[in-house]
Amino acid sequence: MTPKEQFTGLILLSGVDKPGISQALFLALAPFSITVLDIEQVVISSRLILTVLITLNPAHEKAIEADLLACAEGLGVDIATLFSPSTADTIAAKKGLVRVIAISSKMLPHDIALICESINNLGGNIEKISRTASDPLTAIEMVVSDVNHSALTSALASISAEQSIDIAVQPGGLVHYSRKLVQLDVDSTLIQQEVIDLLAIKAGVGDQVKEITDSAMRGDLDFSQSLKARVLLLKGLSESAITDVQSEISLTPGAKTLVHTLHRLGHSVSVVSGGFINVIAPLLADLEIKHYKANTLEIVDGVLTGQVIGPIIDRAAKADALREFAGLESLTMEQTVAIGDGANDLDMIAAAGLGIAFNAKPALKAAADSSLSDCNLESVLYLLGIPREVIED
Repeated sequence: MTPKEQFTGLILLSGVDKPGISQALFLALAPFSITVLDIEQVVISSRLILTVLITLNPAHEKAIEADLLACAEGLGVDIATLFSPSTADTIAAKKGLVRVIAISSKMLPHDIALICESINNLGGNIEKISRTASDPLTAIEMVVSDVNHSALTSALASISAEQSIDIAVQPGGLVHYSRKLVQLDVDSTLIQQEVIDLLAIKAGVGDQVKEITDSAMRGDLDFSQSLKARVLLLKGLSESAITDVQSEISLTPGAKTLVHTLHRLGHSVSVVSGGFINVIAPLLADLEIKHYKANTLEIVDGVLTGQVIGPIIDRAAKADALREFAGLESLTMEQTVAIGDGANDLDMIAAAGLGIAFNAKPALKAAADSSLSDCNLESVLYLLGIPREVIED
């Protein structure tokens, strides 16, 4: 038989799931000269759908159909077949694949339709759709071919904003599966509070410091200058206030799951903060995070002097830290992920292979590759294509 005589066959099995269905199907195919090219199986609400793409000798077509019909009757399922003299075109042969991940607490058909419309308008084709999470959030991943990454990102950003659904577009090649460095901001990202605001309350200057903090996070003030101004207001505060604040800070929901899951899967996690290592050191030790940079409050005779020691960790320093930590882990910048919420995170978001704005200010949302509105850091795992089943392992 010449290559031109080679047939491909698509087999679609559907029915109520029970043990032994897949075994029976492939035992029915085993006597024939067949090669399995592609296979996909999914069970939704106890209903099984199994598709198999094969190559076959066209002389065996009728015999295969007869044996599959007998198999279907024996199993109590439906089996449909489509044989044609065509070259197999599997997803493995596709080039330039991208992955679209959509996350929502209430996934609506209209949301999915809009995503599909954007892909279609750009000439893309959806090769595969799968659910990676269903509780408490629904996450759907699409593998798309023949579409421009940046154009699709731009098109889906407006849908994300209008429909209040989180959408990310990522490269679909080997980098999707590679080991990564995930770097997090601390205040209002890894933890729920702004550390300097808590210290300011202890010093009785909460309103003054918060006003400066808000301006800095919006990008209205230079971070380094604003930090110096805020720390100066803390002059005279007792060192014991640091211990008090340590007991008041709390991890953002999902933070521990995010860090522990990434570590378990062989990824690295780093932390950068415009806040203070004096406060967050015990937290980083508890999370077993070895790569970190933060500012250091100067303390003399048990009292804060109103100064910081060493270079200030501003937006440029955060990006530099991402590059440094990636180098230490022997990773390329394409393999890095940066997560933050404010203007001070802009540079590292831009430098990372994937920049994620987490409950972020408008300026950061506009600059990031993707944005998460859910207040749970577990959502980052879904954006990275890690399914719920793996997280719960």
